Amino acid sequence: MKVFAGKVAVVTGAASGIGRALAERFAAEGMKVVLADVEEPALHAVAGALRASGAETLAVVTDVSKAEDVDALAKASVETFGAVHIVCNNAGVLRGGTSWEMSLADYEWHLGVNTWGVIHGIRSFIPIMLEQGEEAHMVNTSSQSGITCTPYTAAYCLSKHATVSLSECLYHELVLGGSKVKVSVLCPAAVATRIGESERNRPTPPESALPGDSAVADLVSSALRAQLEKGISAEAMAEQTLQAIRDERFYVFTQGVGDADVWNKNIETRFEDVLQGRNPTFPAVS
Repeated sequence: MKVFAGKVAVVTGAASGIGRALAERFAAEGMKVVLADVEEPALHAVAGALRASGAETLAVVTDVSKAEDVDALAKASVETFGAVHIVCNNAGVLRGGTSWEMSLADYEWHLGVNTWGVIHGIRSFIPIMLEQGEEAHMVNTSSQSGITCTPYTAAYCLSKHATVSLSECLYHELVLGGSKVKVSVLCPAAVATRIGESERNRPTPPESALPGDSAVADLVSSALRAQLEKGISAEAMAEQTLQAIRDERFYVFTQGVGDADVWNKNIETRFEDVLQGRNPTFPAVS
């Protein structure tokens, strides 16, 4: 897709972080923007700021883990703006802990938002985009943790690996069908966002933690915040994503800033481990 002005973009997780930056970047291109998030006050604040800058916006409070919410988002988008040209399934959450001590609620929360959110986005929006018969593009946000693996983030990693696999299957299906709809999977390294504070939007309190769970989770949160502080800006990541849409590029990795080189090397090492039958190499950190 080369021309963005006048077209319609839908972004989930749009109240903060990468989602907000994507919404702002699309608005700057002259697009009409539908913003979705579960964090209602922040969502309306972002939509209002974009509207004040001259953008046409629609804010829809959406829990992406619920199919009916995403269906309602798709319906509202089409009823308001008549079409959908870019969909960013971007909402995501993260909580740390050892794989055996994380509660079932932790796993369900990660999979509900990070994986089912993308599944619902595909099922709700791809039929609309195909029926339009126009150029369109879907961006599914995964992570470097969807290509590599890090300890103490099992629920997050498995949910993000699933997003990569799902996106790859979608890509092949669209290509085999000769569709004008394209797809990208966004796999950033550290980005300066509030994902380390994901539990602010958790719908219900976590189950009682098993011994050691809270301590490990706290350590992971602390390490994550330190890493995110050194990460690429959400605005820079949004710019790289926009360029990937222009280029119809599937894999979108962080380029040229922050700890991108370290994590891109981790990807190479992981695939070398697989190809050579080695035991997993502990990932390097910046």
